[in-house]
Amino acid sequence: MAAAVARMAACRGKVHFLLRNIVRTFASQTEGEIRVAQVLKEKFPQAAAIKVVDISGGCGAMYEIHIESEEFKEKRMVQQHQMVNQALSDEIKAMHGLRIFTSVPKQGS
Repeated sequence: MAAAVARMAACRGKVHFLLRNIVRTFASQTEGEIRVAQVLKEKFPQAAAIKVVDISGGCGAMYEIHIESEEFKEKRMVQQHQMVNQALSDEIKAMHGLRIFTSVPKQGS
């Protein structure tokens, strides 16, 4: 919890946020994005696509995750999101927020 509060404090202020976003447009993935994506790849080996974006301006406080996997087939959305939350249980402790988008690959792709 303290780590999440510290990260949010580092992201406060519109100028700081805007500057971080400008820098992010020219940068590759952050360490946090890479770490979260790696955990998801290990926990969802059948995933057709995994995308992780730090939406807190690069400070690691909030992420948006898009994951497409057969493992979600015949599961309700809430169950799919619970699976993602469980997979990221250790990482979530240091986050302020998380947006999760899950889907099952379309037939024929």
